Amino acid sequence: MNILILAAGYATRLYPLTLNKAKPLLEVAGKPMVEWVLDNLAPVPDIETVFIVTNHKFAADFQTWADGYNERRPKLRFKIVDDQSTSDADKLGAIGDIHLVVNREHLEDDDLMVVAGDNLFSEPLGDFAAFAKNTAATLATYDVGDLEAIKKYNNLTLDEEGRILAFEEKPARPTGTITGIALYFFAKSTVPMFNTYLAEGNNPDQPGRFIQWLYPRLPVHTHPIKGTWFDIGSKETLEEANRIFAQFRRE
Repeated sequence: MNILILAAGYATRLYPLTLNKAKPLLEVAGKPMVEWVLDNLAPVPDIETVFIVTNHKFAADFQTWADGYNERRPKLRFKIVDDQSTSDADKLGAIGDIHLVVNREHLEDDDLMVVAGDNLFSEPLGDFAAFAKNTAATLATYDVGDLEAIKKYNNLTLDEEGRILAFEEKPARPTGTITGIALYFFAKSTVPMFNTYLAEGNNPDQPGRFIQWLYPRLPVHTHPIKGTWFDIGSKETLEEANRIFAQFRRE
C-alpha cells in the first residue's frame, strides 16, 4: 500500500504564519503537523512509499524535512511530488493533485491511503487500515458531538453496516454529528476512478467531492477514528490544537 499526503495548499487564512512555511510543517505541541500524521501511520503494515504532494514554493522544504525525519526515526521511503503550482490561482486542487500523483507515479497497481497533511490524530491509525484493506473504499469518520459544529464539515447518513447512503457538505440542517474526515482508503481497483471523475469534468478540489461522486457507484464504507481529531483551518484552531495535543506528545 502507498500513502499519499496532501500538502499543496497555500493556507492563506493562516497568513503570515504560512507565508513562507507550508501549513503541514507548522509545529503543533513541539513537532510539525505532518509528523503527527506519520507517527500515527507507523502501525500500518506493508507501506511501500509515502508520497507528499506539494506546490513548487514548498517542495524543497518538504524534502529537507523528510531527510531529517528519516535521520530521527525508522526509515520510510519518501517521494516529494511538486505539482508545479505557485499560488492559489494555478493550484490543481486536492483531487487534481491525487490524479497527478496516481498517474505520474503509476500507482494504479497498489492500494492507496490518502490523508490531508493538516489533519491531526491523537491515536494510531492501524485499526483504520486493517478494516479498510477488505473494502473497495473507506472513509474515516469522527463524531464532532455537536449539531452546530458539524455545519462546518459534512454530514453522513450510513446504513447498518456503516456504508454511506447520503453525503452532504456543510449541511444547513444536519441530521447527526458524524462527519467524514480527510483520511481515505482506496483499493487498487478503485484508484483508476480518479481518472473517470476528472474526465467527466467534475470539480478537482476538496476530496469529499470525490466521495460524493463515488458512493452511488460502489459501496463506500466508513470507520470511526478513536481519540482526538483536529482539522487545522485557522489561527484559533492552531492555538487550540497546541494546547490539547501537548498531552499526546510521544517521543
